[in-house]
Amino acid sequence: MEPDQTETTSKTALVVGANGVIGRNLINHLLTLPDWNVIGVSRRGGEDTRGLKYVAVDLLNEKETYEKLGNLSEVTHIFFAAYQDRPTWAELVQPNLAMLVNVVNTIEPIASNLQHISLMQGYKVYGAHLGPFKTPARETDAYHMPPEFNVDQQQFLEQRQPGSTWTWSALRPSVVCGFALGNPMNLAMVIAIYASMSKELGLPLRFPGKPGAYNSLLEMTDAGLLARATVWAATDERCANQAFNITNGDLFRWNELWPKIAAFFELETAPPLPMSLEVIMSDKETLWNCMVKKYGLENNSYKDVSSWRFGDFVFSWDYDFFADGSKARRFGFHDFIDTERMFMDIFEDFRRRKVIP
Repeated sequence: MEPDQTETTSKTALVVGANGVIGRNLINHLLTLPDWNVIGVSRRGGEDTRGLKYVAVDLLNEKETYEKLGNLSEVTHIFFAAYQDRPTWAELVQPNLAMLVNVVNTIEPIASNLQHISLMQGYKVYGAHLGPFKTPARETDAYHMPPEFNVDQQQFLEQRQPGSTWTWSALRPSVVCGFALGNPMNLAMVIAIYASMSKELGLPLRFPGKPGAYNSLLEMTDAGLLARATVWAATDERCANQAFNITNGDLFRWNELWPKIAAFFELETAPPLPMSLEVIMSDKETLWNCMVKKYGLENNSYKDVSSWRFGDFVFSWDYDFFADGSKARRFGFHDFIDTERMFMDIFEDFRRRKVIP
């Protein structure tokens, strides 16, 4: 029996966490595809354009979630990339699980053609944030002692799915790099702002992380590559109810990449010096405002371009940090990105957007 054409050609994506680096790049990718309408969900909302409408909603508020999303019966795919930051790992569980539960509880009963729920995770599933973990990490690795919201979210979908018409997938990228403002986890922005300020102050570019971190083996995930993988996993039936590590496909060490980043900004390097970016950059708002004026940059607030705490987190990894990405390739996703090129392209993009000088 031939599938109904309307079912296969007209899809509506509900992208939850629409203004983050992951959600924003996912929306941009979906809008290049011929058969998708997109609804972006975030606390801030956004500007509607052709094929895209925004809904501003506080997903932690169950009643508001139902009021704002409870009429979206056309949704066929939920892409969940929302994230609420909290001071401790334990405190992350309640808000991040609640947002997913509120969205699914609202959409599932009304969206008769709901086909897939895509969950954005990360290497926290493997305990990567706790210390040295087994590398390469694989999707079959055992969970670690809770609390861990990524695991709770996946288990919620696993328990909910049997008997449903929809399937789920979980995407596990490494550190995601791309363009987004006001994002608490944007490494490329950390490096770009740190380098630009070093240059403004006439300083060489020093690696600020732990001594061992300069030599660790790492990988990254380009936000555009992740967007393509996310849509692939949500629409290829082979991927139903599966988790996938999604990475650029290459490995690097800062000791080789850092001098190349310095060269991009026309900076010398100096020996690494462990320092907390959150501490040493806390008094740099005045410097930033002067740079915005001096170089005619977009008037982005210092808060919106600063992810110093996240930078400290990534630069503290004095252990290898990578996963096995071969499962996605075995299932049919073959895209890859050169990580050095990715960083340079993102920095160029920041310059085009007048985010940095």
